[in-house]
Amino acid sequence: TKGQYLYLVRICENPGIIQEKLAEMIKVDRTTAARAIKKLEMKGFIERRDDEYNKKIKKLFPTEKGNEVFPFIKRENDHSNRVALEGFSEGEAETIFNLLQRVRKNVEKDWEFVKKGNKRNY
Repeated sequence: TKGQYLYLVRICENPGIIQEKLAEMIKVDRTTAARAIKKLEMKGFIERRDDEYNKKIKKLFPTEKGNEVFPFIKRENDHSNRVALEGFSEGEAETIFNLLQRVRKNVEKDWEFVKKGNKRNY
């Protein structure tokens, strides 16, 4: 599904990532990540493997099926980015990227604040 593609992409880009780090990377809570991961596992796109030193830790890896669809997803994403930036100069695209990085940092800061159980002051 469209929501799960991001999880699969991140797992393909970071084979062996643990669920908690993946959730942190995507900026979702652990329950949401667990649900998406379970669906991808049931559909055969990813698999969990025990960490060789700590059996409690499950690492996430793409399966052959996951690796087969990854290039298609990446191509679609690259095309979408080209379409979105059509008509912008290289400098403008870089400015957009830099501004979005600042937005991302603001969101990350707020996410960390809320994740620690703090309440927002509206």
